[in-house]
Amino acid sequence: MSDSPLPALTQIAPDLRSLADYERRAPAHLTAEAWHHIEEGSGTGQTLRANREAFAHRGFRPRAMADLRGGGTATELFGRTHAAPLMLAPIAYQRLAHPDGELASVRAATALDTGTIVSTLSSVPLEEIAGAARAFAHELGKPAAPLWFQLYLQPDREHSLALVRRAEAAGYEAIVLTIDAAIKLSGMTLPPGVGAANLSGMALPRQTATPGGRILFGTPLADTAPRWEDLAWLREATTLPILIKGMVLGEDATLAVGLGADGLIVSNHGGRVLDGLPSVLDVIEEVAQATGGCVPLLADGGFRSGTDVVKALALGASSVLIGRPQMHALAVAGMPGLAHAIHLLRTELEAAMAQLGCATLADITRERLTYLY
Repeated sequence: MSDSPLPALTQIAPDLRSLADYERRAPAHLTAEAWHHIEEGSGTGQTLRANREAFAHRGFRPRAMADLRGGGTATELFGRTHAAPLMLAPIAYQRLAHPDGELASVRAATALDTGTIVSTLSSVPLEEIAGAARAFAHELGKPAAPLWFQLYLQPDREHSLALVRRAEAAGYEAIVLTIDAAIKLSGMTLPPGVGAANLSGMALPRQTATPGGRILFGTPLADTAPRWEDLAWLREATTLPILIKGMVLGEDATLAVGLGADGLIVSNHGGRVLDGLPSVLDVIEEVAQATGGCVPLLADGGFRSGTDVVKALALGASSVLIGRPQMHALAVAGMPGLAHAIHLLRTELEAAMAQLGCATLADITRERLTYLY
């Protein structure tokens, strides 16, 4: 890490064999401030560590001599086939990692038939990202991969509606309403040329506390935090599928579905908002049981390997989101790096399924897991 980071590699280095390898190399390709912003967790990092430790606690119980003929990883979400139960999570300000930012990410995802969720805080306008996805798909002679838009509600509801309408017009296929990050500490100073491209002309909600003054409660930042009535409003405002991202309690999941959510994303925001939250892996089953499988359930938080993906699927997830590794791969090798990272994950996923005796995703059940300690 330095103020003069190395440029992205022009070809994939032979020592890049896993997402961990990209993470190991990434600091040399980022400024110290950008690396800290990407990797930081809230508090002392308990939740950040818990996300990873939960995977280490669980092992596998494979079935011997299973018939693997006709196997595959394809899955369907909202009428669209995904090549594997993987999507790119919404990550803000991707030009911190690479000059092409979200354009590189969506092209990598398109090349690997992987869905992308674009952040409200993308450093490239949402329309330009969608256009790049379609153009690259046409160049490759294949259908465009699924494209969803992640929505942070804005203080002015008309601004939120404008973002939804822009996403609809640009061809996004679902809205991912993030509910757990309206209030979080921020110390990042964005460099020149990197900003919230979708929010031009909109006031960004901020609160700076002063001694003797209001800290949070009674400020616009707290007063405009998402409420259940906002989900009801959004359900009336769009016909696109709506997924709620940030679920950690089964009772909240049940309420969200009752108010019209079409899908849920179990997430603790990568350990970035409240220290002490449980790992995502430890709450998937609760949410799955509370909703009874009536809507797709996705998971986001700490996924770094194909075996991680299998563990989430065994506990009830329909698919998983890949977050920080996007930034690692972009920083190290740009679009080819991220495409390579997605390929590595899919390779690890298929290898793990084969070793477990699971020819299809439906074969990955709770019985295939055990506790190691």
